[in-house]
Order: sequence, then C-alpha cells, then structure tokens
Amino acid sequence: MSPRRAQPPGGPAEGRRRREGEDEAAKASPQLSFEQGFTTVPPTPPAASETPKPSPSEETPVLAVAELVRKARQTLEARFGDVRVEGEVSGSKRSANGHLYFTLKDTEAQLDCVMYARDASRLKFRLADGQLVRCRGKLTIYEGRGRFQLQVAAIEPAGAGALALAFEALKQKLLAEGLFDKDRKRPLPFLPRRIGVVTSRQGAVLRDIVRVAHRRFPVPILLAPTPVQGEGAAASIAAAVVALCKAPDVDVIIIARGGGSLEDLWAFNDEALARTIAACPLPTISAVGHETDFTIADFVADVRAPTPSAAAEMAVPVAAELLAEVRVLAGRLGRGLLGQVGTRRLALERAAARLGDPRRLIDERRQGLDDCVDRAGRALDGAIARRRKDLQIAEGRLLRAHPQRRIADQRTALGLLERRLGQASSLLLGHRRRAFDALANKLDALSPLKILERGYSLTRGPDGAVLSSRQGLAPGDQVTVTLRDGDLRTRIEEILARKQNES
Repeated sequence: MSPRRAQPPGGPAEGRRRREGEDEAAKASPQLSFEQGFTTVPPTPPAASETPKPSPSEETPVLAVAELVRKARQTLEARFGDVRVEGEVSGSKRSANGHLYFTLKDTEAQLDCVMYARDASRLKFRLADGQLVRCRGKLTIYEGRGRFQLQVAAIEPAGAGALALAFEALKQKLLAEGLFDKDRKRPLPFLPRRIGVVTSRQGAVLRDIVRVAHRRFPVPILLAPTPVQGEGAAASIAAAVVALCKAPDVDVIIIARGGGSLEDLWAFNDEALARTIAACPLPTISAVGHETDFTIADFVADVRAPTPSAAAEMAVPVAAELLAEVRVLAGRLGRGLLGQVGTRRLALERAAARLGDPRRLIDERRQGLDDCVDRAGRALDGAIARRRKDLQIAEGRLLRAHPQRRIADQRTALGLLERRLGQASSLLLGHRRRAFDALANKLDALSPLKILERGYSLTRGPDGAVLSSRQGLAPGDQVTVTLRDGDLRTRIEEILARKQNES
C-alpha cells in the first residue's frame, strides 16, 4: 500500500493551485527547493545580454552519443552529488552479484534507483515493496542505457518507527536461523566460581550487581568495562564478552545496562553482538534496561533478567539457604545409611542361618555314617547269633534222630556251613567297610579341584564352551584342555567314535 501525502488545506484543487504558485515562484527565483528537507542552489544563468548568439557562420559541434551522455552525467553529479529523497519502494529486486534495484515513487513521479552490493550489505532491514523509505545518494546517468537514476548509498525507514522496523527485521532474521531456540539455551551453573560482568565502569548497574551478589554469596566478580551506548559500543561489548570467555574460572557472564530509550539501547540490537553472544561457550544472562525493555541480546542470551539486580539473584544462590539444605540432606543421608546398614545386616544374618556352617554339615554327615556302620555291625552280630542258635538246635535234633554215622555226616556238613558262614560274615563285613570307605571318599571328592587331581580334565571348544560330545567338531579345530596345574591348547588330529557295546 503506497503512503499518502498530507493534502494541504482546501483539498486537492487548492493543492494544485498552491503547486502551480510554487512552480511560478521557482521560475522567478534562482533557488530550487525540494521537499524532504534538502535544498540546493543552482548556478545563476547568464544574462540575456551576456549570452553570445552564434553567428550564422558558426556551426554547433557534433558530439558522440557516449560523449554527450558522459558530459550530462558529470554535470548532473556535480549539481546533485548528495541528495536525500523520500518515497515508496516499488519493483525491488536483487541481482546475482548483490546489487539492489528498485523504484522510488510518489503520487506524481517515480525515480529509478540502484544500490550497489557494497552498500546493500550494510542494510539493517529487508527492503520490500510498499515501504516508505528515505534514501541518500547522488543523481547520475547510467551511460550504458542513457538512463537517469539515483545511486543510493544508504537507506533508512521513514517515520518514527524506523528503529522498530530495523529491530523487527533483525529479530526475524535471527529467529529463522535458530539463534532464539530454547534447545540451544544452557542452564546456569548452580554455584559459579566466578561471575563475569560486561557493563560500564561508572554506572550504578555494576554497584547493584556487586551489592546483590555479595549479599547472597561472596562470589568473585570480574568486570570487563565497556561503553554501553554510542558509536562503537556494540563492538566493544562483543570484545568484552570474548575476553571473559577466555578468563579463568568464569562460569557465567552477565551483560547489563540500565534503562533508556530505544536509541539508548540500540547497541544491544547489533547483529554482530548477537552472534558473539550465541557463540559464547559460557552461559549468558542479558540484563539490559527495565523489565519492559527488550533487545536482540535478550533473545539470544541463555537467560533474560528483567533488571541487573535480578540477574545477580539468578546467578548466585543464597549461602544461608545452601547451608540449611546441606544440613537437611546430611541428616537424611545419615538416616538412610543407618537404615540400609540395618537392612543389609538382617538379610545377611538370615542368609547365614539358612545356609549354616559347611563344617558342621560335614561333621553331621560323618556322624550319620558312623551310625550306619554301628547299625550294620549290630545287625551282623545278631544274624550270626541267630544262626548259631539255629545250628545248635539242629545239631541236637540230629543227634537225637540219627545214628552215629549220620551224625558224623551232619558234623561234616555242619563244619562246611560254619566255614561258609564265616566266609559270608567276612564278605559282608568287607562289603560294609568298602561302602564306608566309598562314602568317605565321595565326601572328600566333593571339591571341584579333587576331580582334576584324580586325572580328569575339562575340555573347551574353539568358542570357549565346555565340550560333552564330539558333535560340531572337526579335525584341525583347536580345543583347550584344563588340567590340575594349567591349560593345554591342542589341535584335533582325529575323531574316534566309541563302540556301541562300550558302556
């Protein structure tokens, strides 16, 4: 939408009459007046009597097109070498080499403009069609086409919102690049070893930060003094931030300034400063102006504080609160440790009660073995006594029932039975003794090392798994054989299958 100029009193007709009067006055006066605040005085034309009239014999010199255009350009640049003009932007475009082409127009005329890349790169806002801008430059002629144009050196938005427009343009640019994203914001350290402060040495801001910080906790403060307003302030602030990043033991940086107008705070809306803060490896707190003031530095910094005093409160905890919290945590830690120790001790006692003493278990097993041997001995003695008693009874019956010869035969048979009984008794006793020894040896062999001492070995395959079968093995595979006193790494030469009738 093109801006509308204010109409003079009386409406459009009155405006046309007034402009016609101004044109007549301009013809009568040697001073040429332009709107938008720029005035230039053309050279006084020679009097009519002083202008020599060419004689019929003299001929006007013939000029080449390039020479004529060059003379016109030089004359135009000499008369209009520094002009300021305000108008609405139309048809703006940027070439591949960075040159900016656009047209300035109002309700009655239009002017072609060009802004070369070296000047266009310094624009603080994005030029768009429909904007009302104020341009500074010189009038010239582009000789290649003989076109009248304004070579622009600088552009600024017209009206009271010029700074606000530049601020919003830079804000949208950095927002699109991700410099304001919450994901890149870093948390502040819990208790910084040292606080870096970027502000003016003379202002009350530094005294407020020192007073609030030392009241909460005696943290050392390192000042990087810098001007916070005026020409070169943004570059000085950026250099101070870089210097504090290299200082030892600095864990957080506060960038602070008191309140002021948008013009006073403009140093903190610099693009180079914003990128320096974004690239800072330390967490940063922006405390610029009052609570209602916002700058680009506030959006780029990791934390924004409404005032410098609030920034000091954010950076430094209260020592008394820390000590109280330490005492509470120490009490909770002590009680927790005592409870854990008691729980673990009770669990250990219960486990020990369930497992028992291994030596006591062995003694109990040995005592049970002794009881078995005693019971076996008593049973054997009883059997022998019963057999002898039966034998005596049978001998008496035999003596009573048979003659002497038969008695002799029975005596022989009886002797044989006695010998067999003795042999059986000896065999039974030997068997029980061997069973006793076997149980004792079995008890002694419960230790895993005893198995290896008896000549057994443990074989592992190439993958380290214990082998119990020849399945999956092939000649040439490496196996590891574990003996009582070491390991043997061997290679399989041949695999022999066990015969079916072997047990």
